[in-house]
Amino acid sequence: MTNLTEPLSIGIDVGGTKIASGVLRGDELHDAHMIPTPDTGWESVLDAIAGEVRRLQERHPDARLIGVGIPGPLNADRTRVKFAPNIYGFTDVPMVDGLRDRLGQRVVLENDAKAAALAEAHLGAARGAESSIYVTVSTGIGSGIVLNGRIWRGRHGIAGEIGHITALPGGPVSGAGLDGALEAVASGTAIARDASFALNRDVSTAEAFQLAQQGHPAARRVVGQALRYIGIALADLQKTIDPEVFVIGGGVASVGDYFFHGVQAAADEYAQGFAPVTIRRAQLAGNAGVIGAALAARHG
Repeated sequence: MTNLTEPLSIGIDVGGTKIASGVLRGDELHDAHMIPTPDTGWESVLDAIAGEVRRLQERHPDARLIGVGIPGPLNADRTRVKFAPNIYGFTDVPMVDGLRDRLGQRVVLENDAKAAALAEAHLGAARGAESSIYVTVSTGIGSGIVLNGRIWRGRHGIAGEIGHITALPGGPVSGAGLDGALEAVASGTAIARDASFALNRDVSTAEAFQLAQQGHPAARRVVGQALRYIGIALADLQKTIDPEVFVIGGGVASVGDYFFHGVQAAADEYAQGFAPVTIRRAQLAGNAGVIGAALAARHG
């Protein structure tokens, strides 16, 4: 049921290939829309975002709260994007000032994984939980920590960067320049890379999982290793933060049971004797980023 006491808020989810948008009225998403992400630099991306906001405000004049999710680290006060590696020309971008210049309105900026964490905590798989950690496993690995309904950022705003924790010292170098980071050994990109090497041909992440489920020895080893790294990371977080629940989403997790059984088994093994690791599947799928950005606008 829609909560009419909640203000209308606009959510914009910026990705490497698409910009998704919508209006959150209470708990319900309206006017969901998608356009391609411009590939001519950050100015054109900001123009496109501003255009989407204007379009939605024409239809919903009361929607004055605006939140934008972006796939990359932000500065401490969440006004600039340090870099978004999958968006052309997106380095040290003054997002908040740039959008204020275009719209004359306040905009709340949020990392996309943290926005999705907020969405799953309030309206998705972690609804009702006091604490949750959302993890997205896709091209990279991102995460967000929610305590008492709010994102926990830590002293420097980097809390939840699970994709950059060290899983295998001396292992493959990640896009951030760290050897053996979790996303360098367990992301969709890493699985495709290792499966291609093991099978001596180009293998996609989807094919690697398909072959693993069919019993192909090398594919099973590659995929099983990645799922084990993820499970160990969750067990470590359980022992460190002790959340009520983990929620996992992203393209790799959409494989389903095979993914979740592998991660759960490793998490149980490495958290044994400390606390159970409760893992749930994300519920909001492709809408999580838009909903989370809209919620971020409400929560400031």
